[in-house]
Amino acid sequence: MPIRILVVDDHSVVRQGVISLLEDEEDIVIAGEAADGDEVAAAIETCNPDLILLDLTMPRMSGLDVIRLVTADYPRVRILVFSMHHNPDYILASVQNGAAGYLLKDTSRDEILKAVRSIAQGELYYPPAASSIIIKNLLKQIFRLPQPEPETGEAAESSVWNMITPREQQVLKCLTAGMSSKEIAEHLQISSNTVANQRASIMKKANVKNTAELISMALK
Repeated sequence: MPIRILVVDDHSVVRQGVISLLEDEEDIVIAGEAADGDEVAAAIETCNPDLILLDLTMPRMSGLDVIRLVTADYPRVRILVFSMHHNPDYILASVQNGAAGYLLKDTSRDEILKAVRSIAQGELYYPPAASSIIIKNLLKQIFRLPQPEPETGEAAESSVWNMITPREQQVLKCLTAGMSSKEIAEHLQISSNTVANQRASIMKKANVKNTAELISMALK
C-alpha cells in the first residue's frame, strides 16, 4: 500500500514544493494538504493519511498544538516535523509531544524520502544534529546533571504561565510557536507596539534577559 501523506504548512509555495518532490514516487500518495493547524482534524477525516509532514510555525494553531491533537485523537497517524527551526527547544518539544521525526527545510530530497519511508514503517527518524540534542537531553535526565538554579529560587519555568495575564499568555503562546511580532500583532489584532510591550512585561516577570530564554522557559 502506498504511503498517504498530508502536507501541512501555512506557506503555499512550501506546500507545493514538498508535493512536487514527493508526488512522483510510486510508493507515496499526496492525500491532501492544509494551510493551517485548525484544518488538520478535518483533513485527517477527509483524506485518511498515514503520515503528516508538518510545519511548526503557523497562525492560530501551532505545529506543537497539532502534534498534541493528532497523538491524542489520531494515534495511528505518524508525524514528521518539517521546520526551519534548529532550536533545541523546538526539537525536544516535538519529540516529547509525539513527533516521530524532525527535519529542517533545507534537507535534501533523498533524506526526506528516507525519513518518510522509515516513519511509515513504524520507525523514528532524526538526523545527526537532532539526534545529538535528544541524546544530550536524555543523558541529563539519566545522570541527573545539575541544572542552574533560577534567580527567583523557584522553578520559574513551571510557573511562568501563572505569573502573567491572559493576554500575555496569548502572546507567549504565539512566541513559542515561532511567530514574529508582526505575525502576533496580526493574529491577535493588536499593534506591534502592544506586542513589544507585552513581551517586555513577560520577560520582566519571568526574570529572563532575552526572548530565547523566555521561549525555553515557557516550553519547559
